[in-house]
Amino acid sequence: MATLHTLPAPPAPSRIRSNRSEQTSLTLFPTAACHGGSEIASAASTPTPAPHRSSNPAAELVGIARLAASSPLTGAKRGTEYFLLPVRSIVNHCDSERVPFNWTINPYRGCEFGCQYCYARYTHEYMEIDGGDFEKKIYAKKDAGELVSRDLLNPRLQGEHIAIGTATDPYQPAERDFGNTRAILERMAERKGLSLSITTKSNQVLRDIDLLKKISERSSISINLSITTVRTRLARLLEPRAPRPDLRFETVKKLREAGISAGVLAMPVLPGITDRESDLDALARAARDVGALWFAANVLFLMPASQKQFLPFIAAKFPRLVRQYEEWYVRRGGSPQAYRKEISERIRGLQRKYGLGIRPVIPSPTAYVPPQMSLGLSLEPRIRSGAIEKSLE
Repeated sequence: MATLHTLPAPPAPSRIRSNRSEQTSLTLFPTAACHGGSEIASAASTPTPAPHRSSNPAAELVGIARLAASSPLTGAKRGTEYFLLPVRSIVNHCDSERVPFNWTINPYRGCEFGCQYCYARYTHEYMEIDGGDFEKKIYAKKDAGELVSRDLLNPRLQGEHIAIGTATDPYQPAERDFGNTRAILERMAERKGLSLSITTKSNQVLRDIDLLKKISERSSISINLSITTVRTRLARLLEPRAPRPDLRFETVKKLREAGISAGVLAMPVLPGITDRESDLDALARAARDVGALWFAANVLFLMPASQKQFLPFIAAKFPRLVRQYEEWYVRRGGSPQAYRKEISERIRGLQRKYGLGIRPVIPSPTAYVPPQMSLGLSLEPRIRSGAIEKSLE
């Protein structure tokens, strides 16, 4: 097993800089936070950051920024404001070559979980809202159920995979009030031959287990639980409002007991914080113990909007890591290739050790496999039953 690079402790913390860097990949699904033309924004472009919700009159704004500025405030609690956002579509095209799917659904903009490292903060900048408000201003997309019914009629979606929750958690607290995710799943349960995945940090997904079972009878669906650490106190520090790690593992167990394909994404791996061999081993072992079919990980990547949030957090809570994070992330947004390779090798070793799959299979656009046949094996020798997905490396 390769030895992980040590992170040197500087004699004194250096000042955090906020220079903008180029995007090369993302943490969960590299460049997958695509919003498509339906929201008048392109994930390939670099938005101009705004200090707060735009003070410009809505008439002076365009696209999604104009829609956001005119969105009515529906309520506020826990220091978070909620808005109802009119959009033209729910299923959005993603043209990134770094992901194995072309279509995404994000029922909300913004996420109340407030993960310190969240890469998707830049998506608020398309609305001319500062990325620091990502967890403070949540936009629920209006008429989500009706729109997805219409969108699914698009012939371009035939046989295509749709990833739900690439830029916002579909089961964040707002879901209890707005119900966008359930409305979307209700309409999907009426159809057959879909290929779907959901990524979440929330045990609230269990509320919809009836719909997930119904969908799985006629379509392909898999659930990814994002879990970065088994340590509760560390998780609360990194992901202030997300459910505890033990609740997420219990969610995987209950999904598997219900016959639903589910696995664990250890994303992102945080250098010097969650990357110790013992920590990753504990994650993989816990995933195995609850019946997860796969275990995957990617190293932290920081968009400029995320750097503004995360680097000051590192300076305050992990000052010994400031210099390393500045050297790795300020100019290029990502860790060195040698480090990423070591983590990849470590994860592959854990997959073999605990008999875990790599990632869920995303069916080919031209060959839908009926659900009763979708549990077939396509794994490396010595890896137990479980579906895999082609690598995103």
